[in-house]
Amino acid sequence: MRQIFLDTETTGLSAEGGDRLIEIGCLEMVNRRLTGNHLHLYVNPERSSSEDAFKVHGISDQFLADKPRFAEVAEQLLAYVAGAEVIIHNAAFDVGFIDAELRRAGRGALREHVAKVTDSLLMAREMFPGKSNSLDALCRRLEVDNTHRTLHGALLDAGLLAEVYIRMTRGQDSLVIDAGAAASSAGPAVAEAAADFRGLELIAVTPTWEELAAHEAVLADLDKASGGQTVWKRLA
Repeated sequence: MRQIFLDTETTGLSAEGGDRLIEIGCLEMVNRRLTGNHLHLYVNPERSSSEDAFKVHGISDQFLADKPRFAEVAEQLLAYVAGAEVIIHNAAFDVGFIDAELRRAGRGALREHVAKVTDSLLMAREMFPGKSNSLDALCRRLEVDNTHRTLHGALLDAGLLAEVYIRMTRGQDSLVIDAGAAASSAGPAVAEAAADFRGLELIAVTPTWEELAAHEAVLADLDKASGGQTVWKRLA
């Protein structure tokens, strides 16, 4: 499976209000391994960044002045993401900006060119309900090193997202993990073929009377501590 991790930087927060893309960063992953094939574009937005946006990304109008317009790089971007699953953190924001730029270039919408768009923010909210699920928060929670992230950058953030995604999904494509490749920058690698467990015989271990008595004692203590509200007693 070919997956693209994508992030953008913009002149502000409102694509509908006329804010524009200024940077696009993409990393390619195939079969849960980063390939080293990445795409990094700076774009002349033909307008200034807001003061708040500049504080986030630190990309000046002067730096962008000689960069190509989006219409000049649209084909390059679409060729890179064609047919892939595109993974974006808070996808509605980035896709909204990309779609606005594609419409100006007469190229439709992003979802017309890719296999699917996956929002890693929605994934994180399902896994960690009620918690902060920003990219920085996920890096801290999943122990992804982001100490070098002083300003936001599209390619840097796409790389952090790839590491976060690998740790969130934990290689669940298969029960077999290639331990030799686990130390790669892409995280644990999944074996191409799943193991056949049909011939595996599971052994049932019968507890001793002493173990049963100890277990009942623990349950009694829990029931007492809860004031007789333990679930198993109510069900019984």
